[in-house]
Amino acid sequence: MTSGDAQPTLPLPRNAPAPTAPRRRRRAWPWIVALIVVAGLAVGAWFAGEAIARDVVTNTIREQVITQLSLPADQKIDVEVAGAVLPQLIVGTLQDVTISSEDVQLQAFAGDVTVHAQDIAIRGDAGAGSASATVVLDEEQLRGLMSTVENFPVDSLGLAEPNVTFSSALSLFGLTLPVGVALTPSAVDGDIVLSPTSLQLAGSDISAAALREQFGGLADTVLRDWTVCIAKDVPAGVTLSSIAVTGEQVTADLVIDPAIVTDPALQENGTCP
Repeated sequence: MTSGDAQPTLPLPRNAPAPTAPRRRRRAWPWIVALIVVAGLAVGAWFAGEAIARDVVTNTIREQVITQLSLPADQKIDVEVAGAVLPQLIVGTLQDVTISSEDVQLQAFAGDVTVHAQDIAIRGDAGAGSASATVVLDEEQLRGLMSTVENFPVDSLGLAEPNVTFSSALSLFGLTLPVGVALTPSAVDGDIVLSPTSLQLAGSDISAAALREQFGGLADTVLRDWTVCIAKDVPAGVTLSSIAVTGEQVTADLVIDPAIVTDPALQENGTCP
């Protein structure tokens, strides 16, 4: 064999192991994509469940309000539940709920009502942590309320912040003079009290003392306080805490006894003397 000849290839010995192919590295990105997809599905399921739960809760509240207040079935009622609903349902407490509706008929009068409640238990006998309400009346709605007060000159009622106004007349020795009265509203023992704070006689300002000096006991018809009992128009567990004229509206704030949720006696309308 010459040096230029190729060396013969020797056969592998019997039972020799086959050569091992280099191991391929698995790439991580398919797992990352899978995790993202699974996470996305989980989040989507959460939001789908959250949307269903919120819809059920708000519809239930809306139906109960219509039933309890005997409102028309088509009464528009807005219900807002703050935060995620599903965790609150699991815990058994709605943390913050606001219910509002316009032109709600409250027995003898109507108004725009907003109720705000916190920590409402949805299981067991517990009520709510706290609750309050606001009732807003425009001039026409206030006129409806004041029409229930005997002898109040409701036809001349007006609003001039911060007062409720009306006009009347006083007669003396055959002479009749117009009197304008401005009344400031306040909440006293759960009632609305309208107290005269300024007067005009024939278009000129006059004090209460001067008016009484001129007209004697006749002046008492316009110098009196007007008390409006609203207890018969609201549940016994609801108490007027403040009232004010703002712009062209009257805003009344009410405190709600949290036990009203579970106490039937507090859900019944109160009484007036």
